[in-house]
Amino acid sequence: MNKHNSRRDFLKKSVFATSSLMIPAFLKCSVPPAALKASQNGKILVIVQLSGGNDGLNTVVPYENDLYYNYRPTLGISKSEVLKLDNNLGLNPALSPLHNLYKDGLMTVINNVGYPNPDRSHFRSMDIWQSASGADDFLSTGWIGRYLDQQQTETISPHQALELDDTMSLALKGKINSGYAAGNLDQLKRSTNNKFLKAVSHHDHSHEGNTAYLYRTLSDTFDSADYLHDQSQIYKSSVTYPGNAFARSLKQTAELIISGSNTRIYYVSLGGFDTHANQKNQQTRMLKQYADGVGAFMKDMKANKKMEDVLVMTFSEFGRRVKQNASRGTDHGTANNLFLMGGGLKETGIYNDAPNLKNLDNGDLIYDIDYRRIYATLLTNWLGVDALPVLGNSFDLLGFC
Repeated sequence: MNKHNSRRDFLKKSVFATSSLMIPAFLKCSVPPAALKASQNGKILVIVQLSGGNDGLNTVVPYENDLYYNYRPTLGISKSEVLKLDNNLGLNPALSPLHNLYKDGLMTVINNVGYPNPDRSHFRSMDIWQSASGADDFLSTGWIGRYLDQQQTETISPHQALELDDTMSLALKGKINSGYAAGNLDQLKRSTNNKFLKAVSHHDHSHEGNTAYLYRTLSDTFDSADYLHDQSQIYKSSVTYPGNAFARSLKQTAELIISGSNTRIYYVSLGGFDTHANQKNQQTRMLKQYADGVGAFMKDMKANKKMEDVLVMTFSEFGRRVKQNASRGTDHGTANNLFLMGGGLKETGIYNDAPNLKNLDNGDLIYDIDYRRIYATLLTNWLGVDALPVLGNSFDLLGFC
C-alpha cells in the first residue's frame, strides 16, 4: 500500500472533531438517506449484549438438580422463587416479564452456547463473539460489519445497522462498510445543528484530493443525523419504559422501528454482570433492568403489530463457573444460555438439554452449541443473506427461525 492510499484509508476511518463537536462513526453511503426507502418488508434483528459475563445458571435455574444447590449453597435460587419453564428449568425471579413472553410462546432458550477453547478474558471473549471468530483467530472486523460489506454499496442505508451508544462495537465494523453509532438522537441533532459546519460539509471539496474524504464523512454524518432524528419523531411510544439508560435505548429502538426506519439491525448493551462478590443483589438488580426494558419493548412491538418482524437476541460473552466462590459470587466461566424473543420463532421453549452438572471441564460447563451456528441461522433464515462470506466457514443451521 502506497503512502497516498494509506492516508486515504486513515481519512476514511477517522472521526471528525472540532472543539465543540464530535462526530460518531457512520456507514458511508453514496445515496442520500432521504432517498432511501424504508424496508418495512424486511426482518429486523435487535441484539442485546449483557456485558461482564452474566451468570447463566442463576438466570435459567436447574431447580430440580441437587448438584446445583451443592455447588451453590448460599448463591442458589430456591425452588420456591424460580419462575418455572418446565419440570427442570426455571427463570430467575427478576425475569418476570420474560416469563410472560415464554408462556405466550414468544421465547426460545438455548442452553450451553459457547465455542472451542474458551477464553475467560472479558475483552478477548467479547472480541470473539463480536467478530464471530475462533479462539485463536484475531479479526479486525465484526460479523455485522461483514454482513454490511456483503450488501450493494450503492443501495445500502447509512444506518442499516445502528448501535445505541456513543461508540461503535467491533461487531458493527466492516472492511468496506460499518454501522452507525448514536447514543442520543436528540443530542446528536443538536450537536450537528451548526450552520457553519453544514455549509463547509456541503461545499464542493472534490478538488482537494484525500481531504475530500473527511468532508464527505462530515456531510454524510449530518445527513444521517437528520434522517435518524426525523424518523425518531414520527412515532412517540405510549408504553411506559423504566427510566434507566438501557430502557431509553430500547425505547428509541422501538420508536425507530415503528416509524419505518430502514435500519435492519439494532445493537444495545447493558453492563454490570461481572459478579465476583455478593452476586445475588447485583445480578438481581441487573436482570430486572434487562427484563423490564425488554418487556416494555416487546409490549411496544405487540401494540404496533411488529412482533412477527422483530427478533431479539440476548447474549453475554461467557457464563460463570459452576461453583460459587468464597465471596458469594462466581468467577469467569465458559458456556452460557442465550435468549431469542419474537413472534417469528418456529421453535419456542427450551431448545436443547439443560447444562450437565455431572460432566464438567475443570469446574466449567461444556458447550454444546457453537454460537456461530446461531449467527448462521440468523443471517440465513432471518436476514436472508449468505452466511458463508460473513462467517468464513459453514455452520449447521438451527431450527428456531
